[in-house]
Amino acid sequence: MKGFTIIETLVTIVIFSLISGVVSGLIVMLYRTHGYTFQQSLAIGEARKGIETMVEEIREARPGADGSYPIVKAEDKEFIFYSDIDKDSDIERVRYFLGTAGSGSQTKECQTSLEGGTCSVSFSDFLQGTLTLSEVKISVQGDFGWSGQEYASVYADGSYLGRICQSECSDCASVWQGLRTFTVTDYSSDDNVTFLADATSRVDPACPHAMKARFELSWTEELSSGDHLFKKGVINPVGNPPTYPADQEEVWTLTSYVRNVPPVFRYFDAAGEEITELPARLVDTKLMEVYLIVNINPDKTPQEFELKSSVQLRNLHD
Repeated sequence: MKGFTIIETLVTIVIFSLISGVVSGLIVMLYRTHGYTFQQSLAIGEARKGIETMVEEIREARPGADGSYPIVKAEDKEFIFYSDIDKDSDIERVRYFLGTAGSGSQTKECQTSLEGGTCSVSFSDFLQGTLTLSEVKISVQGDFGWSGQEYASVYADGSYLGRICQSECSDCASVWQGLRTFTVTDYSSDDNVTFLADATSRVDPACPHAMKARFELSWTEELSSGDHLFKKGVINPVGNPPTYPADQEEVWTLTSYVRNVPPVFRYFDAAGEEITELPARLVDTKLMEVYLIVNINPDKTPQEFELKSSVQLRNLHD
């Protein structure tokens, strides 16, 4: 039997190597494509499950355990509300947000025993990113029963904000009164803001203090990392009367591949008209739309997958 020549053997080896290389390349490409498709399917499944849970929790939004209105924040990529998400009769504070959005709150109090006295608090080093919105809720206790004569003027970094308890407050009440909310983004953007409450001369130490003032500063900021992480944060009520300490928020990621440029949340009134103004969203929202774009790698196929759902909020009153 005639054997292979050296040239024939070399040609055979080359051809076999080429075929092996092509087959190996196809197998690798198949595994990569299958792996990418599998990962994309997992990401879509995570996002779909997250939306289903979120819609159910938003549908049952209700007042907080501290009496707060059901909706706390209603922004394009962050929504905060109260709901009994685990059916244990305790109302949790729930936050859904895209990873670029962060938020927090701090509460401080001050008091004076002087007739017509003042007291102040300062907040600093609370930001981790770039501030987008900041608000302060202010309320008082003390000698505020004389309508029109006993009240407190409020200032932020020396600028006048408004008056507290000019009417409908009572002397020596055991609860905070005259709650007002002010937007203070311009004063808080440098990560440092001081608030002052200035009582009128009629406010005297009859309680035995003259005035106590409570300042709750809350903010939303843009963070520099995690811009594709869709997250959920939950705070359980603590204490009596109940509060929601911001430092006790438990946060976890629902899905890591959200590519939204459009808003995640859209808000509509009872007539179905979209609400674009932030203050109006808090009181006028009756219907919400949730929208996520999911893709683990925008540079590869399959293309972006869109998830959309609508939810009617049942427990909001006109």
